[in-house]
Amino acid sequence: QVQLVESGGGLVQSGGSRILSCVASRRIVGIYEMGWYRQAPGKQRELVAVITSGGSTNYEESVKGRFTISRDNAKNTVYLRMNSLKPEDTAVYYCNFHAGQLDAWGQGTQVTVSS
Repeated sequence: QVQLVESGGGLVQSGGSRILSCVASRRIVGIYEMGWYRQAPGKQRELVAVITSGGSTNYEESVKGRFTISRDNAKNTVYLRMNSLKPEDTAVYYCNFHAGQLDAWGQGTQVTVSS
């Protein structure tokens, strides 16, 4: 099993930036995907960005060019750098780890973008 803890959420003005961090409780090895999802009030949870064990990344269309997912294997940490934030980015952001049958979620961190 692996536990994930997110941090970095908060209130930010439109056009601002924020960096979210997701720390895993153990070293992440093998074939896996780690991603950031978000869920706004009244909406379904959606994939924002994902990074694979091979280093490939993929982004939801509305965040391309604004958000960047990265990882630091030495720190067991995945980051989401969010630039040019918009009010519609307001949501609870969740970290996810997926490897085979294992699917772990963090508790979520709230990001609120004021207009």
